[in-house]
Amino acid sequence: MNTLHHLGLISTLSVCALSASAQQTGSIRGTITTADGRPAEAVTVGLKGRGQGAITNNQGQFVIERVRDGQYTVVVTAVGLKSEERAVTVSGGQSVSLDFTLTENAEQLREVVVNGARVNRFARKESIDVNKMPLSNLENPQVYATVGKELLTEQLVFSVDEATRNAPGVQKMWEATGRSGDGGSFYASRGFVVSSQLRNGVAGGVTSTIDAVNLEKLEVIKGPSATLYGSALTSYGGLLNRVTKKPYDRFGGEAAVAAGSYGFHRASVDVNTPLNAAKTLAFRLNGAYTYEDNFQNAGYTGFAKDVALAPSLQFQPTDRLTINLDAEVYRSTNVGKQLIYLYFLDKVDNFGFSRADQAPLDYRQSYQGPGLTQDSRSTNLFGQVRYRISPSFTSTTYLTSSRSYSEGNGPYFYLASDIALGKGTTPGVSSLIRADQSTQDSRRQTYQVQQLFNGDFQIGGLRNRVVLGLDFLRLDSDIEFFGGTIDTAPLNVPGYNYRTFNKSTVDATYAAQAPGRYPVTTKINTYSAFVSDVLNLTDKLSVLAAVRVDRYDNKGGILYFPVPAYKQTAVSPKFGLVYQPVKDRVSLFANYQNSFNNQNSSYLNTELQPFVTKPERANQLEGGVKLDAAGGRLSATVSYYDIRVQNVLRTLYTVTTADSATLTISAQDGTQWSRGTELSLTANPLPGLNLIGGFAYNYSKFVNTNENVNGRRPNTASSPYLANFWVSYRQPEGPLKGLGLGFGGNYASDNKILNSVSQGVFTLPSYTVLNASAFYDLPHYRFAVKVDNLTNERYWIGYTTFNAQKLRSIIGSVAYKF
Repeated sequence: MNTLHHLGLISTLSVCALSASAQQTGSIRGTITTADGRPAEAVTVGLKGRGQGAITNNQGQFVIERVRDGQYTVVVTAVGLKSEERAVTVSGGQSVSLDFTLTENAEQLREVVVNGARVNRFARKESIDVNKMPLSNLENPQVYATVGKELLTEQLVFSVDEATRNAPGVQKMWEATGRSGDGGSFYASRGFVVSSQLRNGVAGGVTSTIDAVNLEKLEVIKGPSATLYGSALTSYGGLLNRVTKKPYDRFGGEAAVAAGSYGFHRASVDVNTPLNAAKTLAFRLNGAYTYEDNFQNAGYTGFAKDVALAPSLQFQPTDRLTINLDAEVYRSTNVGKQLIYLYFLDKVDNFGFSRADQAPLDYRQSYQGPGLTQDSRSTNLFGQVRYRISPSFTSTTYLTSSRSYSEGNGPYFYLASDIALGKGTTPGVSSLIRADQSTQDSRRQTYQVQQLFNGDFQIGGLRNRVVLGLDFLRLDSDIEFFGGTIDTAPLNVPGYNYRTFNKSTVDATYAAQAPGRYPVTTKINTYSAFVSDVLNLTDKLSVLAAVRVDRYDNKGGILYFPVPAYKQTAVSPKFGLVYQPVKDRVSLFANYQNSFNNQNSSYLNTELQPFVTKPERANQLEGGVKLDAAGGRLSATVSYYDIRVQNVLRTLYTVTTADSATLTISAQDGTQWSRGTELSLTANPLPGLNLIGGFAYNYSKFVNTNENVNGRRPNTASSPYLANFWVSYRQPEGPLKGLGLGFGGNYASDNKILNSVSQGVFTLPSYTVLNASAFYDLPHYRFAVKVDNLTNERYWIGYTTFNAQKLRSIIGSVAYKF
């Protein structure tokens, strides 16, 4: 309570100081363009003789904050450019606008940037979303990884799934099924399952494969992050935040086509244009159409046809007010990837094998026929109003609506032993159970309203960066699952027709016997308030303190079975410490982060009495070092974390009553541990040569829980060892300037997807997947080719399931830039 009291006192003092502080400092902002009218990105703007400055963004814009009244000389510099200087006066704490036009054109600027200061092309050193305030990576006590569009373009990455392979410690576990509500891809981070449900820091889920056509960068924020993001859209392992492309004040864009293996073909476009002469209103449209067959019996039984459209409108009537309106429209017709479950009434010992590579399955065989398709739709609408109240304070209002819809079939499969199926007493598997889980007119809607007040001011000579947030989130589910077992097919029988598991057969089965139905009709409101303050005690030492109060209101409904209404309140604190022994070069950091998971309704204790559950909680302690050394050529983060989950529900035993009802007796005293280390590296050791790499080790186990899994690694924790790397060379000058090569890959150790006393251990074997690309980037054209899975590695992903992954594929692309 003392900590919360002090935090509240700091917040109160901060609010009381707003008016006076707002008058103490102003800002200098502006836009830098090249001689041909294009925005000048990555140019340094500073105050001569002072340590204050900024770097222009991809729209050529810069802001130098917290400038005291006085006369200054603004200097624009970049290695290889002649410096430009201009005098300016700041008075009355007001904002001053100052624009520059360089003598170089865009191509000349690009050349000097490649050869000069902005050599570490894949490094993104600042974020406004990770802590909901502008902070450089070195100032941030939290670990996060950023995958920018520059790397995605070089690797010919077309989806968020592919982008995550560049984030240390992230492993794809389950491909998108397209089902409304829960159909998006799932990944593992720090021993827990995460999904991509956030866009620009607020709700924006997509239940099909998420196209990367509108992706400016992907932020993978590590660890339990409920204090600023809540618990409904995050996990204990972290979250994925998609930062999207924004409109800018000139005409430009590109159109691209690509084609390759397994019937892959794609067309994409990115068009931006101002809509008025003053260039205060701009429109941008990103869109893509993609088709690909399944590599298993390609073109006969599996395919994915996806359309993504992302229009965005930006209106900036004054230098203080910016309004953004965005949309994401996804339409997908697809056949679900071949998910293999292990029969839940079986034991691994009965199989006669315990690894996916030993299973009697044909890697290239699709065990289904045509017609088992599903239609998926996701429509996200976003509104953002940002108003600069004063040079020190900004208000940002977010309005979001996220809707998903699905209808159609969802085929899946069970491996079952001959013993379990009553076909003998000798271990072995000779059959595959084929089943379906369909959705019918299934919908899920998410609404969010979030209000942020950001401040950057001084109290007693100490800098405070504060965010105060109010948040409302509503989840409204109206989902209908139905299905069941269709048939059992023999394995490895020459000439057997596996296409008999098709749309006609499934419909006939349901007509003969009504399928099982599993509705989800819950409605949940969450009301939250949070505050966070980064306080600079010195120019090298800063502390972060934050807290969230979260009121969870479950209106009840059906979650496969009736769920009574209930309410819970949770408090989530966060603390951080950053010390920079070498200013802007070396950062030592530590943090405490918290998250929670609301547990529904009541359970029975050993006295057969109901007890109301408490929120399950996760607490993380983390520390490490961040580097931005060698003149920006080397960026690295090394960290160690320890996550402890408490209040885990565990089943003690079941009892049968006199009327033959089965009652489950539970306790809420289980725990789960997850600890490990992570390393990320981005470097530019030589001109034109760029490296990225990452390594992660995670140790997870259940503690004091059901004896069936107690002391074991959770089957959702993924591979304990993960590594990624990418090496890129781009010719920086000469007649072949823009010609480049890239090579890299991913390693994952063995993954236990089944790990219990009752069933045993089943493992997905380790894998190393290598990829390569070649490209020629010219002022108006880009030619590229990539080879994924260069060595034709056979490997599987999954948790509780296993899913064979695509073999070697080759894709070529041509883009026209205008």
